[in-house]
Amino acid sequence: MNKIEIKDFNFFYGKNRVIRNFNLNIEANKITSIFGPANSGTTTLLCCLNRFCDLNNEARYSGDILIDGKSIFAPKVSVTALRRRVGMVFEVPTPLPMSIFDNVSYGLRLLHVKRKQRIPEIVEMSLRQAALWDEVKNRLNFPAASLSGGQQQRMCIARILALEPDVLLIDRACSGLDPISTAKIEGSLMRLKKQMTIVISPHNIQQANRISECVVFMQKGEWVEKITDFRI
Repeated sequence: MNKIEIKDFNFFYGKNRVIRNFNLNIEANKITSIFGPANSGTTTLLCCLNRFCDLNNEARYSGDILIDGKSIFAPKVSVTALRRRVGMVFEVPTPLPMSIFDNVSYGLRLLHVKRKQRIPEIVEMSLRQAALWDEVKNRLNFPAASLSGGQQQRMCIARILALEPDVLLIDRACSGLDPISTAKIEGSLMRLKKQMTIVISPHNIQQANRISECVVFMQKGEWVEKITDFRI
């Protein structure tokens, strides 16, 4: 079953066409890697999936992207609601200048969660899903900036998971991390795919090989090849 359908999609920054005539079906509850060299358009494509590219005034598109059969560009679509359903973790961790607990619960407070007593439960569950709970459970009130780089990245994943997304986008989130932190994030993603669809731009082909059921190769904004059951 397809979770995401990308149809004849083109994306432009001003006069520069970054994504070219792109077509792709992404299956639900699987990890799909989108891989390519520098300037291949992988990051831009991920940003299009939750309309993060809308933040650029020169951005425009043609074609369509559907999630659960509905266009994300339809006039009545709430971009805020879309970004809650389709969360994104970037290459560089972005801890907010507050405690670990407040970082993970930040989105919940913005959504005005009615039962405030649920927030600690959700924070713990999200940190467990991100394989970070055991490392921080006794220092939740410490500044998030006190965490290591790998811990900060897992905390950012937990912050997204607290919102219970349908789709998780990961853009080279392990590129600057040590092997132990990378293994913990990959292990989390392998478990999380039972609950959501994951689309990752891996930091190398070995990572795609370890965790992906499907790998899509891009070159200069174009679809080159799609391989299922990818192994090298």
